[in-house]
Amino acid sequence: MGSIALYAMYSYDMVHYGHSNQLRQARAMGDYLIVGVHTDEEIAKHKGPPVFTQEERYKMVQAIKWVDEVVPAAPYVTTLETLDKHNCDFCVHGNDITLTVDGRDTYEEVKQAGRYRECKRTQGVSTTDLVGRMLLVTKAHHSSQEMSSEYREYADSFGKCPGGQSPWTGVSQFLQTSQKIIQFASGKEPQPGETVIYVAGAFDLFHIGHVDFLQEVHKLAKRPYVIAGLHFDQEVNRYKGKNYPIMNLHERTLSVLACRYVSEVVIGAPYSVTAELLNHFKVDLVCHGKTEIVPDRDGSDPYEEPKRRGIFCQIDSGSDLTTDLIVQRIIKNRLEYEARNQKKEAKELAFLEALRQQEAQPRGETD
Repeated sequence: MGSIALYAMYSYDMVHYGHSNQLRQARAMGDYLIVGVHTDEEIAKHKGPPVFTQEERYKMVQAIKWVDEVVPAAPYVTTLETLDKHNCDFCVHGNDITLTVDGRDTYEEVKQAGRYRECKRTQGVSTTDLVGRMLLVTKAHHSSQEMSSEYREYADSFGKCPGGQSPWTGVSQFLQTSQKIIQFASGKEPQPGETVIYVAGAFDLFHIGHVDFLQEVHKLAKRPYVIAGLHFDQEVNRYKGKNYPIMNLHERTLSVLACRYVSEVVIGAPYSVTAELLNHFKVDLVCHGKTEIVPDRDGSDPYEEPKRRGIFCQIDSGSDLTTDLIVQRIIKNRLEYEARNQKKEAKELAFLEALRQQEAQPRGETD
């Protein structure tokens, strides 16, 4: 049997681990995964303002380890012509629905031709939910805390259109499982001759600044094995303040594991890079970006030990994008995002109602 090429098409208006999980599932259905990503203009027309620019989104999707090829400026409606142009057997999408500006299913043509495959949508994450967390200064989404009634009420109402709730635009709580981590992890240990490089941070709202940094770190060795240490939510909140991190530790773990430049993740790494950690992982090099290094609770330099060993290296990724800047983009466009979500849900509810009416109609005798 010949190889199976798959085509997945998404807006990726804000790239998160839910998208990565859909791409992981899609890649498992075939041998080669091509991902079409829309332009800013197309997303603005059909959905509303994207969070990332198209150039940022192209690079973000290419950094997801299950993606073989990215098609920039992909058409919003996937046609048979698109599949044939890229020699793809099937088109894959999640079991949520995407509608055009006039409320039509964007996959209608490929579904009718039998060239559509579906994968499960990841529960507990959506761009809608993440935007809601940024706009409401609460820490309820942190891993040790229950969702507060205030946050739940806000999450439930954020951008909702009056008169209903769509199953695709609603907000639910993310539940981490060991199986999900196994699915995302490479499962490979460092091999002889590989350079073990350790990086640490919050890696919150995993974005192009993180990708650029990890790509530069990956280039430092001929055979790199990059370990990313992720700090606990409470630790991130200590040095970042406000309601950071926007994503809790479990969510940040999946986001980083999905990156092709990362081999392993330490879930809840100590803030200071200790001798024990360096010895345990046999670390050859410790890297940090150009962002400010906040002292540990006792005022000490968290990179004191790797500096003492002469294995510390500062990397200039060339990107100035930070989680703070992303949040600023969201706040600036707050009203547009809320209007966007109301509009999106209204279209979804209208589509569901049309389906229900269609199913309720009596079938003709000739059927």
